[in-house]
Amino acid sequence: MIVKKTELIAVAVRPNQYPPMDMKEIAFAGRSNVGKSSLINLLVNQRHLARVSGNPGKTRTINFYQINDAFRIVDLPGYGYAKVSKSLSKDWGAMIEAYLKDRPNLVRVVQLVDVRHAPSTQDIQMYEWLRHFGLDGLLVATKADKVSKSELNKCLSVIRATLGLTDRDRIVPVSTLKRTGMDVLMGELERTLEE
Repeated sequence: MIVKKTELIAVAVRPNQYPPMDMKEIAFAGRSNVGKSSLINLLVNQRHLARVSGNPGKTRTINFYQINDAFRIVDLPGYGYAKVSKSLSKDWGAMIEAYLKDRPNLVRVVQLVDVRHAPSTQDIQMYEWLRHFGLDGLLVATKADKVSKSELNKCLSVIRATLGLTDRDRIVPVSTLKRTGMDVLMGELERTLEE
């Protein structure tokens, strides 16, 4: 897939702010500072579409990006950042749950985890949520350039075991810095959109 056109079409905190349900959506979820914005920017071949920040927890809304006038990428707020107040963190959980529950055109959620660390309690909770809504099955292990090739398989095994993944579930190791794994991920997204 060649991305020719990308635009931010909605910034939402409530369902009445979502765009119409007239095209498929693939959402991206992950802890704050996991590299979600960088990954989205690389996927759509634009440097500054999704805001990248040195301060985790900046995405506090659900951002809808329309791609090629054919489907949408949805950037969900990052979770698990300690400096965000508990009440705000709770609001984000409700915001994400409302989106996951009531969006029939949502076809997949790609969950991002940092390859260097075992999934956190919040990562496990998010994956269980996705499983509950039937949106599980595709993970991106970010920052793959930060571990050696021999360490990578061990790290992926830890992620698989911690989240209770099956053989059908895919983990795609990705490095936005070295641009590795992007072809595999784009292939997975294309398959999802064709289903």
